[in-house]
Parts: sequence; C-alpha cells; structure tokens
Amino acid sequence: MTTFYNLEASDVKKNPFDFSDWKGKVVLLVNVASECGFTKQYTGLESLYNKYKDQGLVVAGFPCNQFGAQEPGTEEEIVNFCSSKYNVTFPLFAKIEVNGENESPVYKFLKSHHSGDIKWNFEKFLVDKNGNVVKRYASKDTPEDIETDIKNLL
Repeated sequence: MTTFYNLEASDVKKNPFDFSDWKGKVVLLVNVASECGFTKQYTGLESLYNKYKDQGLVVAGFPCNQFGAQEPGTEEEIVNFCSSKYNVTFPLFAKIEVNGENESPVYKFLKSHHSGDIKWNFEKFLVDKNGNVVKRYASKDTPEDIETDIKNLL
C-alpha cells in the first residue's frame, strides 16, 4: 500500500526526492503557477514557511501548466521568477500534471484521500506529521486562512 512517505518526485533540478525525508514534519503541498491571479499567494506561502519551518513545516510547490497555460516556463525560469519576485525559499519541484492521464503519483495519492480533480492553480493539501492527508483547500483559500490549521498540527 502506498503511503505519503513512499512517494517520490523530482525536485526543480530534476533530482529525485524521497518524501520519507519529511517524516515527522507537517507538509503543505501546492500546485503553483507564475501567471495566475492567485500567484500573489507565494508571499503568504513563503511567510508561513519562514515562520514555522523551524517548528517542522515544509511548504512544497509543484508547478503545473494545466490551467490556462499559466506556468509556461522552464524549471529554471520558474525558480528565477519565484526567487526574484517573491523571495521563495521553500522547495519547488519539477513541473507536473495534477489531473489526467499523465497525473503525478503525488497528486493521485493526495486526491485518493480528498477526491475530485484539481480545479485550478494553488489548491493546497495539508499533511500531518504522520503522513496523513488531513485537509484540502481551494485556490481561494489563502495561506493566511489556513495558518491556524498548520499551527494546530505543529
């Protein structure tokens, strides 16, 4: 049976990353895009990461170009955009698909716990310290809206 800690993904430099490295941490996974109306959420995501990373929070960004072609860049362009415009320091991963035939195993797993296709950029999944997917948030739910849930898990 697949667990959160059995998952792997390629980081933004296309190196394999094993989710078992996140054991004991609270993880917020977000499908991100650079040209979306919700892109400004990078500010709040980075703020949460900086505020709580020493207590065990990881924010993980998964660029996706499936919604309005709003993430057309290469991984290098995405990193440059995120770091220069939003000072992003949380982990970013290689571009993925979150729905459909080429759906990432990560998103297949997340959606198996909170069903339904991803509807747009900046949907979020919160995973507790034991690897349980505890909540799913819509794009309109800002990082500030979910801070209390994160604090409760830390």
